[in-house]
Amino acid sequence: MPGDAALLIDPGRATMPSLLRQAGYATAAVGKWHLGLGAERGAQDWNGELRPGPLEIGFEYCFIMPSTGDRVPCVYVENRRVANLDPADPLEVSYGKPFEGEPTGVTHRHLLKQDWRSGHNDSIVNGISRIGFMKGGRSAHWIDEEMADTLAGKAVEFIERSKDKPFFLYFATHDIHVPRVPAPRFAGVSPMGPRGDAIVQFDFQVGAVLEALDRLGLAQNTLVIVTSDNGPVINDGYQDQSEERLGAHRAAGPHRAGKYSIFEGGTRIPFVARWPGRIRAGSVSAAAFSQVDLAATFAALAGAELAAEDCPDSLDARAALLGEDARGRSHIIEHSPQGLSIRAGDWKYILPGTYSDGLPIRIRTEIAEPGALYNVSRDPGETENLAAAHPDAARELRAELERIREAGRTRGE
Repeated sequence: MPGDAALLIDPGRATMPSLLRQAGYATAAVGKWHLGLGAERGAQDWNGELRPGPLEIGFEYCFIMPSTGDRVPCVYVENRRVANLDPADPLEVSYGKPFEGEPTGVTHRHLLKQDWRSGHNDSIVNGISRIGFMKGGRSAHWIDEEMADTLAGKAVEFIERSKDKPFFLYFATHDIHVPRVPAPRFAGVSPMGPRGDAIVQFDFQVGAVLEALDRLGLAQNTLVIVTSDNGPVINDGYQDQSEERLGAHRAAGPHRAGKYSIFEGGTRIPFVARWPGRIRAGSVSAAAFSQVDLAATFAALAGAELAAEDCPDSLDARAALLGEDARGRSHIIEHSPQGLSIRAGDWKYILPGTYSDGLPIRIRTEIAEPGALYNVSRDPGETENLAAAHPDAARELRAELERIREAGRTRGE
């Protein structure tokens, strides 16, 4: 979605921060937002108040990138205003026509310090061309090499301000999203080029949060979760040596494909939880757990009550999170831009359609009727379609997927 998209979440709808705020928690969002701002696409007043946004859906404080690092506007928004904006140099944003006289990655490619490979060739900010066009607001422009320190610093500041009361921090680091432009102290520290360096820089940001919790004596009573919004992507629009220096590394492990894909490499993501005294250190769980369940699980942990219409697909998964339930969910609905699949036990069923496939090179794969059925326990790479050999299992999972979609909810059915 573009950087001038409207807010995707309707104000008034129950969210993790709104539920926790009702339970007395301080709430903050720091980092990559990419959920839209304002009520209408392209109608934002970047020089005035930006609403609705994070503060209208449950957060008390936010310091965010409006979209992603590769999309304009390349500024931070603190609460409802662009941070450090000079009124004498107003900010303009366009996802249509370029601004006359402003350099782009096409017209001024020689100015780039990181070249584009595909698509990312519109306005140049900090020597990097982005998606979309912007003009002005120069005092507010971020510096990519300082982004990790800036965002980690804001996250730690919120923890320090909130140390004497319950708090919820949603910290969405930019790393390892493109463009991958690490701070000088991280540049060259890995053998994998900027992508590997960005992974090391991500680790630094996680460490900054953990160090703050330790320093403030909060670690014992704080649940920390490190997870991702999708599987890995290697080449994602810039010439950053991500493919050339990948070596033998398999970013998705044994799983098929990566980001944008319905296959496990795209939908099965890391999930690491730390809660001293509640979650046994070093333990590994095979329980089925969906990020959708975080809302109901956090609400239960905080003593907040969900109304019948709240978070209709979120289940209380405390037992799985705490290692008390080895099985977890009976099913998980997985989603990609091209369609849906369902996981149930060892089985995974994918609806017929055309899907993104492959890693590091992305291709298109066609799944014909009656769909694809995989035993992901024995075949984590989803190499053998068993729909013909197990037609009953395929039909049952397809019917269950359609039933859930038609019901519009899975909690309290």
